[in-house]
Amino acid sequence: MENITIQNMYNLKETIAAAYLERFTYPWEALGGIGDYIKELASTLSEEEYEKRGENIWISKEAVVAPTAYIGENVIICKGAEIRHCAFLRGNAIVGENAVVGNSTELKNVILFNRVQVPHYNYVGDSILGFKSHMGAGSITSNVKSDKTLVVVKDKEKEYETGLKKFGAMLGDEVEVGCNSVLNPGTVIGKNSNIYPTSCVRGVIPANSIYKKQGEIAEKF
Repeated sequence: MENITIQNMYNLKETIAAAYLERFTYPWEALGGIGDYIKELASTLSEEEYEKRGENIWISKEAVVAPTAYIGENVIICKGAEIRHCAFLRGNAIVGENAVVGNSTELKNVILFNRVQVPHYNYVGDSILGFKSHMGAGSITSNVKSDKTLVVVKDKEKEYETGLKKFGAMLGDEVEVGCNSVLNPGTVIGKNSNIYPTSCVRGVIPANSIYKKQGEIAEKF
């Protein structure tokens, strides 16, 4: 379980939410308070660096936001970030420095570390994406089980109750997710791992791995 702790999955120097994440052991424990933390963090942001737009919406003056993008309540967009045409930021979202949120991508209750890329038709909900992680075109996080029961993180023979009905995916630093992949509720991917395109992923994927299909995971050398 140590491999999927915040300490082992993320470089906290690469997010404005470091002080918040340090309060927890496992990343999914942070999902419930993202909106409240954004309000807390917003009070510390410099008006010289950030422009306030609407209800708790703070956008760096060095970010680029397309006029067609929708920005909901409780959103912080850091410097150098690019929010492209028709992006849909529903709310409770932190977008890190130099991150890319692309065409028709939807964010909801998320933390994106610096240099994350979700550039083409992605859905990212109730999730945390680590430094330089990238989701290929059409890949999504599925954040609610079909039977609506609480999400359990499954790591081989171990199961960990999260108490959460909504839980998408936790991506460690520099994770690559191939196009049109589905990350099922409770997916946790260790840092420096790759997911093959069109994969259907669930459970814990170790760090430094290549996920080819269910039951076939290779170690990266």
